[in-house]
Amino acid sequence: MKKILIQLDTDTHASSFDRVVAIDAGVDELMSYSDVTPVNVESLVHGAMFTRGPKELNNTAIFVGGSEVHSGETLFQKIQDTFFGPMRVSVMMDSNGSNTTAAAAVLAAGKHLDFSATTALVLGGTGPVGQRAAQLLAKRGAKVILASRSIDRAQAACDAIARIVEGAQLTPLGLKDHKQIETANKDTNLIISAGAAGVKLLPAACWKPMKQLKVVIDLNAVPPAGIEEVDVMDKATDRDGILSYGAIGVGGTKMKIHKAAIQKLFENNDLLLDTEEIYQIGVDLQD
Repeated sequence: MKKILIQLDTDTHASSFDRVVAIDAGVDELMSYSDVTPVNVESLVHGAMFTRGPKELNNTAIFVGGSEVHSGETLFQKIQDTFFGPMRVSVMMDSNGSNTTAAAAVLAAGKHLDFSATTALVLGGTGPVGQRAAQLLAKRGAKVILASRSIDRAQAACDAIARIVEGAQLTPLGLKDHKQIETANKDTNLIISAGAAGVKLLPAACWKPMKQLKVVIDLNAVPPAGIEEVDVMDKATDRDGILSYGAIGVGGTKMKIHKAAIQKLFENNDLLLDTEEIYQIGVDLQD
């Protein structure tokens, strides 16, 4: 029986990136739908549920994608609400690559740091990747400073993570200028920049003098770099005693996780792959 992946994308055009990765992951048939919303998704889910017997449903799976993560999250929940009893298929949510990218970044940092003894600064922390990276770090015992230009948005993101991660150590930071990073974060060991593409968030003069800093990770692949003097190809590159990772340096792991997650969808018919589950796939790949 063929393995069928149903790609449900919230954008006008279904992501070509996600299509290529699905094919490279080995699916037999890929069905792609665009402009999918909670209002029109039910019939698509029913088509996945009712065309094969319960013992064969592990051969059908759903991938939720698109550029707008909140829409993806809403769609992911609606799909779950449509299932009943054994009539369900496995679903993965990775809108805008948010889960796979955050997982890869945290895994890279974990090669060099003991998270239980780590203070992490996440720039762009209210964005989809930043918030998930902060969640993963907090879950593993790190103290997380979640930064945004808006203190209210930073606080809201911290509150959202605290509802998911019991005992999370989170501090919101509303950044007014770069100097604030130097004075407020003298104990920072890790910086992850997850801001918008092509926006420099951190000049070199701000992070290189930080005495406790051990790892910097810039997830921006579009010039200029989010963290100045971090090259997009950096992969544990030593820059004046600080290990740096660029977007492509992290990207290899992200791609491996993405493909492995798609393959895992076909092991059972009841898997829900979101932030924590996708991170664990990355952990298993390293073992």
